[in-house]
Amino acid sequence: MVETHVLFVEDDDVIREATQLALERDGFVVTAMPDGLSGLEAFRADRPDIALLDVMVPGLDGVSLCRRIRDESTVPVIMLSARADSIDVVLGLEAGADDYVTKPFDGAVLVARIRAVLRRFGHAGGPAGERGGQEAEEPGARSFGDLEIDTEGMEVRKGGEPVALTPTEMRLLIEFSAAPGTVLSRDKLLERVWDYGWGGDTRVVDVHVQRLRAKIGQDRIETVRGFGYKLKA
Repeated sequence: MVETHVLFVEDDDVIREATQLALERDGFVVTAMPDGLSGLEAFRADRPDIALLDVMVPGLDGVSLCRRIRDESTVPVIMLSARADSIDVVLGLEAGADDYVTKPFDGAVLVARIRAVLRRFGHAGGPAGERGGQEAEEPGARSFGDLEIDTEGMEVRKGGEPVALTPTEMRLLIEFSAAPGTVLSRDKLLERVWDYGWGGDTRVVDVHVQRLRAKIGQDRIETVRGFGYKLKA
């Protein structure tokens, strides 16, 4: 069995040690660091499978560390924040984080969120049976004007030039392109892309749509107020 390596950056000694023990009991290999600079060094040395970053850590804060990681890798990142403040959440997501968890958190909830992120990163298109009853889309190429999506090779081109997407952005685009012109609600996108069968914070969806628009064209994904988003056919 392949072990999952977690980088955990947290300056509170009690939280860091307790969380590390909890994750290790669930079978994860954990590298725990007390500040952002040592976290960045550990990331570059170990190349973990996922990073858990507290927002408020010394040296290099969690948001800045997330940006540095995202400049070098598409590894999944979950931000940890002591507050559900809109600013904390949005800054972390805009920096490239894939999800966030508010402290204090239950260990079982954190493990579930980690496993959900890892599932979608391992299967960017989403396996059959995990998409709210929707049939798995036919693999192959899809074109929308100058936008080309290869769902087999997991590649996107705009005007013939490659577009670098994170796995979460890729999965979001695949959901839109599977039903062009169809409005997808935020709750449905949370269920299909983030694996939140129980619901979640829709700000995660909004920020990722903004990031996707910046890469494929601002007018490509339309907001349908009060309902959700749709890809223009």
